[in-house]
Amino acid sequence: MLDLVDLTLRELPSLEGVDCASWNALDHRPSPFLEWGFLRALERSGSTSVASGWDPHYLLVYSELPNARSSSPDQGGSEGEGSSPAGGQLLGAVPAYIKTHSYGEYIFDWQWARAAMANGLPYYPKLVVAAPATPATGKRILLHPQLDEHPALREAVARRLIAGVRELADERRCSSIHWLFCTDEERRLLEDEGFAARRSYQFHWRNQGYADFDAFLATLTSRKRKQIRKERRRAVAAVDGCGFVPGTELGPGDLAALDRFYRRTVNLYGGREYLRPGFFQAVAELCPERLQFFAARRDGEPLAGAIFFESEHGLYGRYWGCDEEIEFMHFEAAYYAGIERCIERGLPLFEAGAQGEHKLLRGFMPSLCHSAHWMRHPALDRGVREFLREEAAAIEDHVRMLAEYGPYKQDEGGLRLHEAGDEGDASVWTPPETPE
Repeated sequence: MLDLVDLTLRELPSLEGVDCASWNALDHRPSPFLEWGFLRALERSGSTSVASGWDPHYLLVYSELPNARSSSPDQGGSEGEGSSPAGGQLLGAVPAYIKTHSYGEYIFDWQWARAAMANGLPYYPKLVVAAPATPATGKRILLHPQLDEHPALREAVARRLIAGVRELADERRCSSIHWLFCTDEERRLLEDEGFAARRSYQFHWRNQGYADFDAFLATLTSRKRKQIRKERRRAVAAVDGCGFVPGTELGPGDLAALDRFYRRTVNLYGGREYLRPGFFQAVAELCPERLQFFAARRDGEPLAGAIFFESEHGLYGRYWGCDEEIEFMHFEAAYYAGIERCIERGLPLFEAGAQGEHKLLRGFMPSLCHSAHWMRHPALDRGVREFLREEAAAIEDHVRMLAEYGPYKQDEGGLRLHEAGDEGDASVWTPPETPE
């Protein structure tokens, strides 16, 4: 009987003791950023730790599925790390982090922190459920796919995990809980559990079943087609060659270049180094199947490039950088090469990072993103909820305005706002009616 299934909640400080195959067998769609290899690489490099202000706490629910069947995930971490705990099958999990700052989240709450502190309320530590330093929408409540066959049990596991997050916040005296870049389905469940929903947006590219890159360009206005072709020609002409290198083939020089590019970009733009030295080596070891390095080379050495994480549901561009500024190479490496790869491989979605209105004119359209929040202090919670209600209307109006300035031809159809992480049917969405 489903109502007699015993759910056991465990809290662990690291994924080292968690079987990577069991963790990856949970449903992670559409993004790969909560898979075992990526999270473990963050741990190994010290990018998530007490010292970095990303103190990991993994909540896991175990039990036995009715008529459970063995499953074989698409990929896992390295052999020899992780073990299968006794006590049943892993049915669900949530990666949570106790934080002493608000850096690396991309759903900004600095105003809330200032308001709290101005009124004598401590804002840190707080509890965050997220992919650390990664602004990509994906499932935050990871559930075993076979739970889809048992809706009541699926909901029970999800709600037990949410309750576990609240218990952790109580035990560690966290001022607030923040679920960042969750799916729209999770947002609705979290609202039902008393969290306040927040909307933000990013620019995402969606594959409309294009035959090739020229077919994509054919949907754009003439001026934008010409501009993109010019940018690609000039970028490629400035180097000896460029292309993708699979993660399984990355050598020490490639990994050193990735690390160098990342730190140079952070320093140039006054950012913070969320990824500690050793991260790129660790991620290449633990989840090479997910990696693609787009490198521009001169004399055989990487001069500029970006890394991509790829799943069957989408492509995610990250960590652009260079040793030398090359006109338009950023657009080629971070955007156009990724679009072309999605078309060639039939991938439905391309996310190229947070922010950046310049993406709009290159085919990336605004997509709504979701988060959910709860403040322990009642007055602060009321204030945040009032702010979010006002902000939601402004965000939707702004997203619609931005969509009107997209690069697509007027005769390509009407505008539909996307929910980030919604794989959807490529035939449903069409670019906006109003051209640039």
